[in-house]
Amino acid sequence: EAVLESGGEAHFSTKLTSIQYDSEGIKAIQLNGDVWEKVDHLILATGHSARDIFELLHRENILIEAKPFALGVRVEHPQGIIDEIQYHCQGPRSEFLPAASYSLVRQVNEKGVYSFCMCPGGIICPAATSPGEIVVNGWSPSKRNSPYANSGIVVEVGLAEMNNPLEDPLAGVKFQQVVEQATCTAGGGDQVAPAQRLYDFVKGKHSQSLPSSSYIPGLQSIEMGSILPDFIHRRLQGGFRAFGKKMKGYLTNEAIVVATESRTSSPVRIPRDHESFMHPQVTRLYPCAEGAGYAGGIMSAAIDGQKCVRAAIAQMVT
Repeated sequence: EAVLESGGEAHFSTKLTSIQYDSEGIKAIQLNGDVWEKVDHLILATGHSARDIFELLHRENILIEAKPFALGVRVEHPQGIIDEIQYHCQGPRSEFLPAASYSLVRQVNEKGVYSFCMCPGGIICPAATSPGEIVVNGWSPSKRNSPYANSGIVVEVGLAEMNNPLEDPLAGVKFQQVVEQATCTAGGGDQVAPAQRLYDFVKGKHSQSLPSSSYIPGLQSIEMGSILPDFIHRRLQGGFRAFGKKMKGYLTNEAIVVATESRTSSPVRIPRDHESFMHPQVTRLYPCAEGAGYAGGIMSAAIDGQKCVRAAIAQMVT
């Protein structure tokens, strides 16, 4: 409503399918494969999972670059376990205390292993963007009243782990796709996610059964070493061992590991000038926020959006 009241428009069911530009800058955009609209300034803020936009830019020879990201799993504990660890209590926490959270990080074989998007009193949800893949994410209802706590636990994926990242700017996207598609195959389809009890995961042991979970589409017991890249699997095992020492009771078979948490950040960077925020090749094109590789969450993306708007306005008035 605020956008509409300020003179903006919202176009649903509308896909950006081409960008027209020349040496002077952006000229027009194509929508839904047929309608061309004249455009003087374009802020490209599509989010980090808009793979069609990365492919569009690459196809039209607009410079993009592969960048490091992170990939791993989502771990889910009964919220009561995290409460007892963090509040040093036995039994249910006080009604005056919120559902406890945590933040963990560890270097394992020169790679960072860390918690991401921890959701106290939360729910694991499916977040795939294409058929034939499984991606999981997490969220917390406002009351934080789910009986579960979940968090992404991920490992850094650098350029060295990708296939020809200097020659193929979509190398990181392809790395994600291979893991997500293998995860879907292992789960058997219909968004059923591979899962393993946490202590079994660390021991490399198949879980004979799985505990209840917030993940509604369902779980399939899988030994995660069969689907995760080896360097990620082994570092996750080391990270969980370290987290278990830091938080006594964390490393337990009452918790489960669910695959795969692969969309922590963009595997592509759309370059831009540090001061003008414009693409170095296409004048008045402003790569923005997570999809362009310049933010890592809701707040940082919002702030980057403000910066891009100010940069565009400054360009308009000069």
